[in-house]
Amino acid sequence: MKLISLLILSGALLLTSGPAAIAQQAPSPYHTRFAVDGPIALGLGAVSVFGLYRVQQKSGLSNIELAALNKNDIPSYDRFAAGKYSETAQTTSDLLCYPTLVIAPGLLALNPAIRSRYGQVAALYLETMLATDAIFTTTVGNVYRSRPYLYGTEGGNGRSGKIATNSFFAGHTAHTATATFFVAKVFHDFNPGSSAEPFIWGAAAVLPAAVAYYRMEAGKHFLSDNIVGYALGATMGIVVPQLHKKTSGRGLSLMPMQGQNVNGFAYSGLLLTKRL
Repeated sequence: MKLISLLILSGALLLTSGPAAIAQQAPSPYHTRFAVDGPIALGLGAVSVFGLYRVQQKSGLSNIELAALNKNDIPSYDRFAAGKYSETAQTTSDLLCYPTLVIAPGLLALNPAIRSRYGQVAALYLETMLATDAIFTTTVGNVYRSRPYLYGTEGGNGRSGKIATNSFFAGHTAHTATATFFVAKVFHDFNPGSSAEPFIWGAAAVLPAAVAYYRMEAGKHFLSDNIVGYALGATMGIVVPQLHKKTSGRGLSLMPMQGQNVNGFAYSGLLLTKRL
């Protein structure tokens, strides 16, 4: 209930923050070009597809391999999750993750400063999510790590399925963190200094953490899987928009200079200026 309340509050703050009306299209803090970002997005999509292909080529564990699994072989910081299994927790993690991927960026359209630039923001969100997905599918398609529930007795037919070795790293957590931290980053860039920022960043941090908790309770991922997923998702959600930010124009510059002094002597050189 507290989590739902936090999300509702964040949505309300997105709606109310900023000017009540904008007479003209608000300036964007981002610079995007279809000629550049289009091929990048296509490339990331191709990598994701290849990663999914690699996942499909994986094979599940045999009965002998399943019987050989031993909790003592798991690092101590991950061992507490071994043997966990809960279909309810899995459903909860799905309900927290998948709607967030659509709803979270949609909330940005409620903010007046962002609404007029929402097409650009949506394209940037797609590129950001593709970056996370490319890394995720490539990793999970090439890394074999047994899920925690395989160390118990539950799981039914899923115990021998090919996705049973997809524990590293946590995709639900990574994608949720990408979505929420992207929203917080974009809101910050369009509304610097807003009093709503602590609530927006708080919701961004809490939601993927909740997903990570339920993925562990479901027996799908270990703690380290979720930490990596959370860190990657948060990083992509912040870094990709940051890479598209316009330069502020501040800094030092050198300019050629020539002329005559009061005595009529010509001079030339370089002028060092500082832009504030």
